[in-house]
Amino acid sequence: MIGFNSARRARAAVSAGARDLEVPQVKEENICLPLSVNAVCRYWGVEIPMDEARKIATRYAGARGSILIEGICLAEAHGLSCSIHHSSMAALRRSIEAGAPPIVILPGLRDTVQHASVISGYDDTEGTILHYIPEPGGGGEFQLGAIPQSQFAEMWGEDGMLLISIAPPEIAASLDLGDAGRARSNRLCFEAERLSLQSRGEEAVEMLREAIGMDASNSTAHSLLGGMLNSAGSAECTEHYGRALEINPRCYLAHRGLGNHLLKAKDYAGAERSYTAAIGINAARFGPIHKNRGIARLELGDREGARADLEEYLRQVPSAPDRRDIRKAISEI
Repeated sequence: MIGFNSARRARAAVSAGARDLEVPQVKEENICLPLSVNAVCRYWGVEIPMDEARKIATRYAGARGSILIEGICLAEAHGLSCSIHHSSMAALRRSIEAGAPPIVILPGLRDTVQHASVISGYDDTEGTILHYIPEPGGGGEFQLGAIPQSQFAEMWGEDGMLLISIAPPEIAASLDLGDAGRARSNRLCFEAERLSLQSRGEEAVEMLREAIGMDASNSTAHSLLGGMLNSAGSAECTEHYGRALEINPRCYLAHRGLGNHLLKAKDYAGAERSYTAAIGINAARFGPIHKNRGIARLELGDREGARADLEEYLRQVPSAPDRRDIRKAISEI
């Protein structure tokens, strides 16, 4: 029987209106064992050999970013239970109070679309959510990042408040995080992304349709399906982007994806509206969106707006491979 370090539940720093779980400092990561998953596994006393992750990573030559589902599968192979939920601030707090640090999906910055972050606690006195930062501070002490709770809720909401729970089975069973059927629908979304990375696009699309069949209100499934259909050149993508936005009006990726589809279709006014909606939600999440809106605005005759967008693109993506061409375009506007 695997011996999990459940005693960590009792070693959280507790005070009135505050919790702070002792997530260990971890530096090792791999595209198939993201740091967030590795840190939570270590929290429970489970050390996953990095060689296992490296072996799996050979299947994804050239892949960018982390493949979260592979890390989840590794955690499960080592005896932990994992579930994925469209969650809430109340459920997040319940998980922390139960001594189980959740992983959440938060927006990325500039050219990174999103990232997974471990939430280690909260402080109601300061009005903050505490998230895990793996690097020590200047004096070698462990550091925590603090995000105002209202700001955190807005950021987390951009991807439908996705929460990944990784815990020993007996603890996982005690957590009240959401409906099991909906959790399965969310799991299929992550598995479909893996299929897409394996160039199994048709299977990925069918899996996302299955996820929607399980939970028609799954904004993540609709947004992902919209993205895959968009890549395949299918106008059906607009139906799923639209459904994602009905469910979650702050779904940044659906606004951006719809804008990309409309730009390709030369519906420049529609593309500009979609990009503007996405930028209004989070102007710093993905730098290239400013270039795309600049192109749409230029086609609409908005030269000042186009120039401002192209300049913002270069500011947010200073190493852009098309920097010289964009500079030339700006000078000619």
